[in-house]
Amino acid sequence: MKQLSLLLVISLLAGCQSLRQTGSNIHPTRATIAQAFEGAELGHAHWGVLIQSTQTGETWYERNPDRVFMPASNQKILTSAAALMTLGPDFKFVTRVFRNGSVTDGVLQGDLIVQGQGDPTFYTKFYNDSTDPFRNWAKKLSDAGIKRIEGRVIGDDDHFEDASFGHGWSLNYLDTWYAVETGALQFNENYLDLRIAPPATANGKVEITPNVASNYYQIVDQTRLSATEPNSVRISRPFGSNVITVSGVVKAGTPPFERSPSIGNPTLFFATVLREVLISEGIQVTGEAVDCDTLENWSFRPENSTLLVSHDSPPLSEILRGLMKRSQNLYAETLVKTLGLESTGLGSFAAGKAVVQDRLEEMGIDSATYAFMDGSGLTRYNFVSPRQLVTILEHMRESEHGKLWKSLLPIGGVDGTLRNRMKGTAAAGKVLAKTGTISNVRCLSGYVTTADGEELVFSFMLNGHLLSSRNADAVTDKVLSLLAEYSSP
Repeated sequence: MKQLSLLLVISLLAGCQSLRQTGSNIHPTRATIAQAFEGAELGHAHWGVLIQSTQTGETWYERNPDRVFMPASNQKILTSAAALMTLGPDFKFVTRVFRNGSVTDGVLQGDLIVQGQGDPTFYTKFYNDSTDPFRNWAKKLSDAGIKRIEGRVIGDDDHFEDASFGHGWSLNYLDTWYAVETGALQFNENYLDLRIAPPATANGKVEITPNVASNYYQIVDQTRLSATEPNSVRISRPFGSNVITVSGVVKAGTPPFERSPSIGNPTLFFATVLREVLISEGIQVTGEAVDCDTLENWSFRPENSTLLVSHDSPPLSEILRGLMKRSQNLYAETLVKTLGLESTGLGSFAAGKAVVQDRLEEMGIDSATYAFMDGSGLTRYNFVSPRQLVTILEHMRESEHGKLWKSLLPIGGVDGTLRNRMKGTAAAGKVLAKTGTISNVRCLSGYVTTADGEELVFSFMLNGHLLSSRNADAVTDKVLSLLAEYSSP
Protein backbone atom coordinates (compact mmCIF):
# COMPACT_ATOMS: atom_id res chain seq x y z
CA MET A 1 0.00 0.00 0.00
CA LYS A 2 3.02 2.32 -0.34
CA GLN A 3 2.13 3.31 -3.92
CA LEU A 4 -0.61 5.92 -4.28
CA SER A 5 -3.27 5.04 -6.79
CA LEU A 6 -5.23 7.81 -8.47
CA LEU A 7 -8.19 7.02 -6.25
CA LEU A 8 -6.13 7.38 -3.11
CA VAL A 9 -4.67 10.66 -4.34
CA ILE A 10 -8.15 11.98 -4.92
CA SER A 11 -9.20 10.78 -1.48
CA LEU A 12 -6.16 12.40 0.08
CA LEU A 13 -6.83 15.73 -1.64
CA ALA A 14 -10.48 15.60 -0.61
CA GLY A 15 -9.45 15.34 3.02
CA CYS A 16 -11.45 13.74 5.82
CA GLN A 17 -12.05 15.70 8.99
CA SER A 18 -13.00 12.63 11.04
CA LEU A 19 -9.53 11.08 10.68
CA ARG A 20 -6.80 11.47 13.26
CA GLN A 21 -3.89 13.40 11.76
CA THR A 22 -0.17 13.18 12.54
CA GLY A 23 1.36 16.56 11.78
CA SER A 24 0.14 17.54 8.32
CA ASN A 25 0.10 14.01 6.94
CA ILE A 26 -2.88 11.70 6.48
CA HIS A 27 -2.08 8.20 5.34
CA PRO A 28 -4.03 7.61 2.09
CA THR A 29 -5.44 4.29 3.30
CA ARG A 30 -7.10 6.11 6.19
CA ALA A 31 -8.55 8.68 3.82
CA THR A 32 -10.07 5.92 1.72
CA ILE A 33 -11.58 4.36 4.85
CA ALA A 34 -13.37 7.62 5.62
CA GLN A 35 -14.64 7.81 2.07
CA ALA A 36 -16.05 4.27 2.34
CA PHE A 37 -18.20 5.15 5.34
CA GLU A 38 -19.39 8.35 3.69
CA GLY A 39 -20.53 6.59 0.50
CA ALA A 40 -23.85 7.64 -1.01
CA GLU A 41 -25.29 4.12 -1.24
CA LEU A 42 -25.74 3.93 2.53
CA GLY A 43 -26.00 7.67 3.08
CA HIS A 44 -29.54 7.28 4.42
CA ALA A 45 -28.35 5.05 7.28
CA HIS A 46 -26.48 5.66 10.53
CA TRP A 47 -22.88 4.57 11.02
CA GLY A 48 -21.03 4.22 14.29
CA VAL A 49 -17.35 3.37 13.84
CA LEU A 50 -14.22 3.24 15.96
CA ILE A 51 -10.84 1.83 14.90
CA GLN A 52 -7.94 1.93 17.35
CA SER A 53 -4.46 0.50 17.61
CA THR A 54 -4.09 -1.97 20.46
CA GLN A 55 -0.37 -1.18 20.58
CA THR A 56 -0.39 2.61 20.72
CA GLY A 57 -4.00 3.43 21.58
CA GLU A 58 -4.10 5.73 18.55
CA THR A 59 -7.51 6.28 16.99
CA TRP A 60 -7.30 5.55 13.28
CA TYR A 61 -10.87 6.48 12.46
CA GLU A 62 -14.02 7.36 14.35
CA ARG A 63 -17.56 8.22 13.40
CA ASN A 64 -20.21 8.64 16.10
CA PRO A 65 -18.19 6.42 18.46
CA ASP A 66 -20.15 7.41 21.57
CA ARG A 67 -23.66 7.24 20.18
CA VAL A 68 -25.61 4.10 20.98
CA PHE A 69 -26.81 1.69 18.30
CA MET A 70 -28.78 -1.53 18.17
CA PRO A 71 -25.96 -4.12 18.25
CA ALA A 72 -27.83 -7.21 16.99
CA SER A 73 -25.55 -10.19 17.77
CA ASN A 74 -22.70 -7.92 18.81
CA GLN A 75 -24.67 -8.08 22.07
CA LYS A 76 -23.10 -11.51 22.50
CA ILE A 77 -19.77 -9.77 23.11
CA LEU A 78 -21.21 -8.35 26.34
CA THR A 79 -22.79 -11.65 27.38
CA SER A 80 -19.80 -13.84 26.56
CA ALA A 81 -17.28 -11.53 28.18
CA ALA A 82 -19.31 -11.43 31.41
CA ALA A 83 -19.80 -15.21 31.38
CA LEU A 84 -16.13 -15.99 30.79
CA MET A 85 -14.93 -13.53 33.43
CA THR A 86 -17.49 -14.69 36.00
CA LEU A 87 -17.81 -18.44 35.47
CA GLY A 88 -14.40 -19.24 34.05
CA PRO A 89 -13.56 -21.42 31.03
CA ASP A 90 -13.88 -24.70 32.95
CA PHE A 91 -17.42 -24.13 34.23
CA LYS A 92 -19.81 -26.99 33.48
CA PHE A 93 -23.58 -27.33 33.60
CA VAL A 94 -24.84 -30.21 35.74
CA THR A 95 -28.00 -32.23 35.03
CA ARG A 96 -29.11 -34.76 37.64
CA VAL A 97 -31.52 -37.69 37.54
CA PHE A 98 -33.21 -38.82 40.79
CA ARG A 99 -35.76 -41.37 41.89
CA ASN A 100 -38.29 -40.69 44.61
CA GLY A 101 -39.36 -44.24 45.39
CA SER A 102 -37.90 -47.60 46.26
CA VAL A 103 -36.61 -50.28 43.88
CA THR A 104 -37.84 -53.83 44.42
CA ASP A 105 -37.09 -56.72 42.06
CA GLY A 106 -36.02 -54.28 39.35
CA VAL A 107 -39.15 -52.12 39.62
CA LEU A 108 -38.98 -48.48 40.67
CA GLN A 109 -42.14 -47.72 42.59
CA GLY A 110 -42.08 -44.01 42.01
CA ASP A 111 -41.08 -41.25 39.63
CA LEU A 112 -37.89 -40.48 37.77
CA ILE A 113 -37.02 -36.80 38.14
CA VAL A 114 -34.54 -35.06 35.87
CA GLN A 115 -33.39 -31.71 37.24
CA GLY A 116 -31.71 -29.27 34.89
CA GLN A 117 -29.58 -26.18 35.29
CA GLY A 118 -29.73 -24.98 31.70
CA ASP A 119 -27.26 -27.26 29.89
CA PRO A 120 -27.71 -26.35 26.19
CA THR A 121 -25.39 -29.06 24.83
CA PHE A 122 -27.70 -32.06 24.39
CA TYR A 123 -27.23 -31.78 20.65
CA THR A 124 -25.26 -33.19 17.74
CA LYS A 125 -22.69 -30.39 17.92
CA PHE A 126 -21.43 -32.12 21.07
CA TYR A 127 -22.54 -35.75 20.59
CA ASN A 128 -22.89 -38.11 17.64
CA ASP A 129 -26.62 -38.11 18.36
CA SER A 130 -28.62 -35.77 20.57
CA THR A 131 -29.98 -38.76 22.50
CA ASP A 132 -26.54 -40.25 23.32
CA PRO A 133 -26.57 -38.93 26.91
CA PHE A 134 -30.05 -40.39 27.45
CA ARG A 135 -28.88 -43.81 26.25
CA ASN A 136 -25.98 -43.59 28.63
CA TRP A 137 -28.39 -42.76 31.45
CA ALA A 138 -30.53 -45.75 30.53
CA LYS A 139 -27.48 -47.98 30.91
CA LYS A 140 -26.73 -46.49 34.32
CA LEU A 141 -30.32 -47.08 35.44
CA SER A 142 -30.12 -50.65 34.19
CA ASP A 143 -26.80 -51.17 35.95
CA ALA A 144 -28.48 -49.88 39.13
CA GLY A 145 -31.05 -52.67 38.78
CA ILE A 146 -33.95 -50.62 37.39
CA LYS A 147 -35.79 -52.49 34.65
CA ARG A 148 -39.22 -50.93 35.04
CA ILE A 149 -40.52 -47.57 36.28
CA GLU A 150 -43.97 -47.60 37.82
CA GLY A 151 -44.23 -43.84 37.66
CA ARG A 152 -43.62 -40.77 35.59
CA VAL A 153 -40.61 -39.05 34.03
CA ILE A 154 -40.78 -35.56 35.50
CA GLY A 155 -38.81 -32.66 34.11
CA ASP A 156 -37.83 -30.22 36.88
CA ASP A 157 -36.94 -26.84 35.36
CA ASP A 158 -37.33 -24.73 38.48
CA HIS A 159 -33.71 -23.56 38.49
CA PHE A 160 -34.75 -21.09 35.76
CA GLU A 161 -37.59 -18.60 35.75
CA ASP A 162 -40.66 -19.48 33.67
CA ALA A 163 -40.19 -16.54 31.28
CA SER A 164 -38.70 -18.27 28.27
CA PHE A 165 -38.42 -15.61 25.55
CA GLY A 166 -36.27 -12.51 25.34
CA HIS A 167 -37.71 -9.07 26.03
CA GLY A 168 -39.27 -7.60 22.90
CA TRP A 169 -38.88 -10.65 20.67
CA SER A 170 -41.36 -10.66 17.78
CA LEU A 171 -44.12 -13.23 17.49
CA ASN A 172 -43.52 -13.71 13.77
CA TYR A 173 -40.19 -15.53 14.18
CA LEU A 174 -40.78 -17.61 17.31
CA ASP A 175 -41.23 -20.76 15.20
CA THR A 176 -37.63 -20.58 13.95
CA TRP A 177 -34.44 -22.15 15.34
CA TYR A 178 -32.83 -18.85 16.28
CA ALA A 179 -35.70 -17.73 18.56
CA VAL A 180 -36.37 -20.80 20.68
CA GLU A 181 -37.57 -20.81 24.26
CA THR A 182 -34.94 -21.15 26.96
CA GLY A 183 -35.27 -23.23 30.10
CA ALA A 184 -33.42 -25.23 32.70
CA LEU A 185 -33.99 -28.39 30.63
CA GLN A 186 -33.00 -28.07 26.96
CA PHE A 187 -32.75 -30.77 24.34
CA ASN A 188 -31.61 -30.62 20.71
CA GLU A 189 -31.19 -26.86 21.15
CA ASN A 190 -35.00 -26.72 21.51
CA TYR A 191 -35.66 -27.20 17.82
CA LEU A 192 -35.74 -29.93 15.17
CA ASP A 193 -33.48 -30.32 12.16
CA LEU A 194 -35.68 -31.44 9.27
CA ARG A 195 -33.86 -33.01 6.34
CA ILE A 196 -35.95 -32.38 3.22
CA ALA A 197 -34.95 -34.72 0.39
CA PRO A 198 -36.49 -34.02 -3.05
CA PRO A 199 -37.20 -37.07 -5.23
CA ALA A 200 -35.31 -37.65 -8.46
CA THR A 201 -38.39 -36.83 -10.57
CA ALA A 202 -41.62 -34.89 -10.12
CA ASN A 203 -43.45 -38.23 -9.93
CA GLY A 204 -41.71 -39.16 -6.69
CA LYS A 205 -42.31 -38.22 -3.07
CA VAL A 206 -40.64 -35.70 -0.81
CA GLU A 207 -38.96 -37.25 2.23
CA ILE A 208 -38.95 -35.19 5.43
CA THR A 209 -36.77 -36.71 8.14
CA PRO A 210 -36.34 -35.13 11.60
CA ASN A 211 -33.03 -35.61 13.38
CA VAL A 212 -34.96 -36.64 16.52
CA ALA A 213 -37.83 -39.09 16.17
CA SER A 214 -40.53 -38.53 18.79
CA ASN A 215 -44.27 -38.52 19.34
CA TYR A 216 -43.92 -35.10 20.94
CA TYR A 217 -44.57 -33.27 17.66
CA GLN A 218 -46.41 -33.78 14.38
CA ILE A 219 -45.12 -33.00 10.89
CA VAL A 220 -47.65 -32.05 8.21
CA ASP A 221 -46.30 -32.21 4.65
CA GLN A 222 -48.05 -29.70 2.39
CA THR A 223 -45.21 -29.33 -0.09
CA ARG A 224 -45.77 -29.26 -3.83
CA LEU A 225 -43.33 -30.94 -6.22
CA SER A 226 -42.14 -29.19 -9.33
CA ALA A 227 -39.81 -30.11 -12.15
CA THR A 228 -38.95 -26.49 -12.97
CA GLU A 229 -39.65 -24.13 -10.05
CA PRO A 230 -36.85 -23.54 -7.54
CA ASN A 231 -37.03 -24.73 -3.94
CA SER A 232 -39.13 -22.38 -1.85
CA VAL A 233 -40.10 -24.12 1.37
CA ARG A 234 -41.83 -22.54 4.34
CA ILE A 235 -42.00 -23.96 7.86
CA SER A 236 -44.63 -22.88 10.37
CA ARG A 237 -45.53 -23.89 13.91
CA PRO A 238 -48.45 -22.03 15.50
CA PHE A 239 -47.60 -20.55 18.88
CA GLY A 240 -48.46 -23.01 21.65
CA SER A 241 -48.63 -25.95 19.25
CA ASN A 242 -46.12 -28.56 18.15
CA VAL A 243 -47.78 -29.23 14.80
CA ILE A 244 -45.12 -28.35 12.24
CA THR A 245 -46.33 -27.63 8.71
CA VAL A 246 -43.91 -27.85 5.80
CA SER A 247 -45.29 -26.09 2.72
CA GLY A 248 -44.14 -24.47 -0.51
CA VAL A 249 -42.32 -25.79 -3.57
CA VAL A 250 -39.75 -28.60 -3.68
CA LYS A 251 -37.86 -28.99 -6.93
CA ALA A 252 -37.31 -32.57 -8.04
CA GLY A 253 -33.74 -33.66 -8.63
CA THR A 254 -32.13 -31.10 -6.32
CA PRO A 255 -29.92 -31.98 -3.32
CA PRO A 256 -31.40 -32.45 0.15
CA PHE A 257 -31.54 -29.38 2.40
CA GLU A 258 -32.45 -28.58 6.01
CA ARG A 259 -34.93 -26.40 7.84
CA SER A 260 -35.07 -26.09 11.62
CA PRO A 261 -38.33 -25.15 13.34
CA SER A 262 -38.43 -24.47 17.08
CA ILE A 263 -40.21 -26.72 19.56
CA GLY A 264 -42.60 -25.49 22.23
CA ASN A 265 -42.08 -26.27 25.95
CA PRO A 266 -38.47 -27.51 25.99
CA THR A 267 -38.94 -29.15 29.42
CA LEU A 268 -41.69 -31.45 28.19
CA PHE A 269 -39.75 -32.13 24.98
CA PHE A 270 -36.75 -33.18 27.08
CA ALA A 271 -38.81 -35.40 29.41
CA THR A 272 -40.76 -36.97 26.54
CA VAL A 273 -37.70 -37.93 24.50
CA LEU A 274 -35.95 -39.21 27.63
CA ARG A 275 -38.95 -41.44 28.40
CA GLU A 276 -39.00 -42.72 24.80
CA VAL A 277 -35.26 -43.48 24.89
CA LEU A 278 -35.57 -45.36 28.17
CA ILE A 279 -38.31 -47.51 26.65
CA SER A 280 -36.28 -48.11 23.49
CA GLU A 281 -33.35 -49.22 25.68
CA GLY A 282 -35.48 -51.83 27.45
CA ILE A 283 -36.65 -49.95 30.55
CA GLN A 284 -40.43 -49.97 30.77
CA VAL A 285 -42.08 -46.73 31.89
CA THR A 286 -45.77 -46.88 32.82
CA GLY A 287 -46.27 -43.18 33.57
CA GLU A 288 -46.19 -40.20 31.25
CA ALA A 289 -43.62 -37.50 30.69
CA VAL A 290 -44.51 -34.44 32.76
CA ASP A 291 -43.40 -30.83 33.04
CA CYS A 292 -43.20 -30.07 36.77
CA ASP A 293 -45.00 -26.75 36.20
CA THR A 294 -48.22 -28.67 35.53
CA LEU A 295 -48.06 -30.42 38.93
CA GLU A 296 -49.91 -28.81 41.81
CA ASN A 297 -47.71 -27.70 44.72
CA TRP A 298 -44.56 -29.08 43.09
CA SER A 299 -41.49 -28.54 45.25
CA PHE A 300 -38.66 -30.98 44.63
CA ARG A 301 -36.12 -31.54 47.40
CA PRO A 302 -33.14 -33.60 46.18
CA GLU A 303 -32.15 -34.54 49.73
CA ASN A 304 -35.38 -36.53 50.02
CA SER A 305 -34.63 -38.50 46.84
CA THR A 306 -31.92 -40.82 45.53
CA LEU A 307 -29.42 -39.56 42.97
CA LEU A 308 -29.03 -41.95 40.04
CA VAL A 309 -27.13 -39.92 37.45
CA SER A 310 -25.07 -36.74 37.48
CA HIS A 311 -24.22 -35.48 34.01
CA ASP A 312 -21.67 -32.74 33.31
CA SER A 313 -21.73 -30.66 30.15
CA PRO A 314 -18.64 -29.87 28.08
CA PRO A 315 -16.72 -26.89 29.54
CA LEU A 316 -17.85 -23.31 29.06
CA SER A 317 -14.92 -22.66 26.71
CA GLU A 318 -16.45 -25.07 24.17
CA ILE A 319 -19.94 -23.67 24.65
CA LEU A 320 -18.72 -20.11 24.13
CA ARG A 321 -17.00 -21.18 20.91
CA GLY A 322 -20.35 -22.36 19.56
CA LEU A 323 -22.04 -19.22 20.85
CA MET A 324 -19.65 -16.87 19.08
CA LYS A 325 -18.70 -18.85 15.96
CA ARG A 326 -22.29 -19.92 15.17
CA SER A 327 -23.92 -16.91 16.83
CA GLN A 328 -26.17 -19.26 18.80
CA ASN A 329 -28.87 -17.20 20.52
CA LEU A 330 -29.93 -20.03 22.82
CA TYR A 331 -26.49 -20.26 24.39
CA ALA A 332 -26.37 -16.52 25.04
CA GLU A 333 -29.80 -16.38 26.66
CA THR A 334 -28.96 -19.44 28.74
CA LEU A 335 -25.72 -17.91 29.99
CA VAL A 336 -27.40 -14.74 31.27
CA LYS A 337 -29.80 -16.84 33.34
CA THR A 338 -26.91 -19.04 34.45
CA LEU A 339 -25.11 -15.97 35.76
CA GLY A 340 -28.27 -15.23 37.72
CA LEU A 341 -28.47 -18.79 39.00
CA GLU A 342 -24.87 -18.80 40.16
CA SER A 343 -25.20 -15.42 41.88
CA THR A 344 -28.68 -15.66 43.47
CA GLY A 345 -29.84 -19.27 43.19
CA LEU A 346 -32.50 -18.37 40.61
CA GLY A 347 -31.83 -18.38 36.89
CA SER A 348 -33.64 -15.17 36.00
CA PHE A 349 -32.72 -12.67 33.32
CA ALA A 350 -32.86 -9.80 35.81
CA ALA A 351 -30.37 -11.46 38.16
CA GLY A 352 -28.05 -12.33 35.28
CA LYS A 353 -28.28 -8.82 33.85
CA ALA A 354 -27.05 -7.44 37.18
CA VAL A 355 -23.96 -9.65 36.93
CA VAL A 356 -23.27 -8.49 33.37
CA GLN A 357 -23.58 -4.88 34.50
CA ASP A 358 -21.16 -5.51 37.38
CA ARG A 359 -18.55 -6.98 35.01
CA LEU A 360 -18.89 -4.07 32.58
CA GLU A 361 -18.71 -1.61 35.46
CA GLU A 362 -15.31 -3.12 36.27
CA MET A 363 -14.28 -2.21 32.73
CA GLY A 364 -15.36 1.39 33.29
CA ILE A 365 -18.71 1.13 31.47
CA ASP A 366 -21.56 2.77 33.40
CA SER A 367 -24.81 0.76 33.26
CA ALA A 368 -26.75 3.98 32.61
CA THR A 369 -24.97 4.45 29.27
CA TYR A 370 -26.23 1.32 27.46
CA ALA A 371 -29.31 -0.93 27.38
CA PHE A 372 -28.92 -4.66 28.03
CA MET A 373 -32.33 -6.16 27.32
CA ASP A 374 -31.51 -9.69 26.17
CA GLY A 375 -28.38 -11.81 26.00
CA SER A 376 -28.29 -12.57 22.29
CA GLY A 377 -29.12 -9.34 20.47
CA LEU A 378 -32.37 -10.52 18.92
CA THR A 379 -34.41 -7.79 20.57
CA ARG A 380 -34.44 -4.25 19.17
CA TYR A 381 -34.34 -2.78 22.69
CA ASN A 382 -30.58 -3.25 23.15
CA PHE A 383 -28.33 -0.23 22.70
CA VAL A 384 -24.55 0.04 22.98
CA SER A 385 -21.87 2.29 21.48
CA PRO A 386 -18.86 1.43 19.33
CA ARG A 387 -16.54 2.75 22.04
CA GLN A 388 -18.12 0.47 24.63
CA LEU A 389 -17.64 -2.56 22.39
CA VAL A 390 -14.03 -1.59 21.74
CA THR A 391 -13.51 -1.16 25.49
CA ILE A 392 -14.79 -4.68 26.14
CA LEU A 393 -12.70 -6.13 23.32
CA GLU A 394 -9.61 -4.37 24.65
CA HIS A 395 -10.27 -5.54 28.21
CA MET A 396 -10.81 -9.15 27.16
CA ARG A 397 -7.70 -9.09 24.99
CA GLU A 398 -5.64 -8.02 28.00
CA SER A 399 -7.35 -10.36 30.48
CA GLU A 400 -6.07 -13.72 31.72
CA HIS A 401 -8.41 -15.33 29.17
CA GLY A 402 -7.17 -13.19 26.26
CA LYS A 403 -5.87 -16.01 24.06
CA LEU A 404 -9.01 -18.09 24.58
CA TRP A 405 -11.26 -15.07 24.02
CA LYS A 406 -9.79 -14.31 20.61
CA SER A 407 -10.02 -17.98 19.61
CA LEU A 408 -13.80 -17.84 20.14
CA LEU A 409 -14.37 -15.29 17.39
CA PRO A 410 -15.18 -16.13 13.76
CA ILE A 411 -12.20 -15.78 11.41
CA GLY A 412 -12.68 -13.87 8.17
CA GLY A 413 -12.83 -16.22 5.19
CA VAL A 414 -12.23 -19.25 7.40
CA ASP A 415 -14.98 -20.22 9.83
CA GLY A 416 -18.14 -19.36 11.72
CA THR A 417 -20.37 -16.57 10.48
CA LEU A 418 -17.43 -15.05 8.59
CA ARG A 419 -16.49 -18.19 6.65
CA ASN A 420 -17.91 -16.86 3.36
CA ARG A 421 -16.69 -13.28 3.73
CA MET A 422 -13.36 -11.70 2.79
CA LYS A 423 -12.27 -14.76 0.83
CA GLY A 424 -9.47 -13.92 -1.59
CA THR A 425 -8.75 -10.57 0.09
CA ALA A 426 -5.95 -9.38 2.33
CA ALA A 427 -8.35 -9.61 5.28
CA ALA A 428 -8.85 -13.38 4.97
CA GLY A 429 -7.40 -15.05 8.04
CA LYS A 430 -6.46 -11.68 9.58
CA VAL A 431 -9.85 -10.67 10.99
CA LEU A 432 -11.31 -12.05 14.21
CA ALA A 433 -14.74 -10.55 14.73
CA LYS A 434 -18.33 -11.01 15.87
CA THR A 435 -21.07 -10.40 13.33
CA GLY A 436 -24.50 -8.96 14.09
CA THR A 437 -27.64 -8.93 11.96
CA ILE A 438 -31.29 -8.14 12.54
CA SER A 439 -33.63 -6.29 10.18
CA ASN A 440 -32.05 -2.99 9.08
CA VAL A 441 -29.03 -3.55 11.35
CA ARG A 442 -25.54 -4.83 10.48
CA CYS A 443 -22.60 -4.81 12.89
CA LEU A 444 -19.10 -6.24 13.05
CA SER A 445 -16.65 -5.82 15.94
CA GLY A 446 -13.30 -7.44 16.63
CA TYR A 447 -9.64 -7.35 15.67
CA VAL A 448 -7.63 -7.06 12.44
CA THR A 449 -3.86 -7.35 11.91
CA THR A 450 -2.09 -5.04 9.44
CA ALA A 451 0.67 -6.04 7.04
CA ASP A 452 3.12 -4.58 9.56
CA GLY A 453 1.81 -6.91 12.25
CA GLU A 454 0.04 -4.14 14.16
CA GLU A 455 -3.22 -5.26 15.75
CA LEU A 456 -6.22 -2.96 15.51
CA VAL A 457 -9.47 -3.26 17.44
CA PHE A 458 -12.61 -2.04 15.72
CA SER A 459 -16.37 -1.74 15.91
CA PHE A 460 -18.56 -1.09 12.87
CA MET A 461 -22.24 -0.47 13.67
CA LEU A 462 -24.82 0.28 10.97
CA ASN A 463 -28.44 1.02 11.89
CA GLY A 464 -31.39 2.02 9.75
CA HIS A 465 -30.10 0.75 6.41
CA LEU A 466 -32.72 -0.14 3.79
CA LEU A 467 -30.55 -2.26 1.52
CA SER A 468 -29.33 -5.81 1.91
CA SER A 469 -26.74 -6.91 4.45
CA ARG A 470 -24.46 -7.55 1.49
CA ASN A 471 -24.27 -3.80 0.88
CA ALA A 472 -23.04 -3.20 4.42
CA ASP A 473 -20.62 -6.11 4.15
CA ALA A 474 -19.14 -4.63 0.99
CA VAL A 475 -18.19 -1.50 2.94
CA THR A 476 -16.82 -3.12 6.08
CA ASP A 477 -15.00 -5.93 4.27
CA LYS A 478 -13.33 -3.43 1.95
CA VAL A 479 -12.22 -1.38 4.94
CA LEU A 480 -10.87 -4.47 6.69
CA SER A 481 -8.99 -5.45 3.54
CA LEU A 482 -7.41 -1.98 3.43
CA LEU A 483 -6.43 -2.27 7.07
CA ALA A 484 -4.96 -5.75 6.57
CA GLU A 485 -2.89 -4.41 3.63
CA TYR A 486 -1.69 -1.38 5.55
CA SER A 487 2.01 -0.81 6.06
CA SER A 488 3.65 2.30 7.47
CA PRO A 489 4.69 4.82 4.80
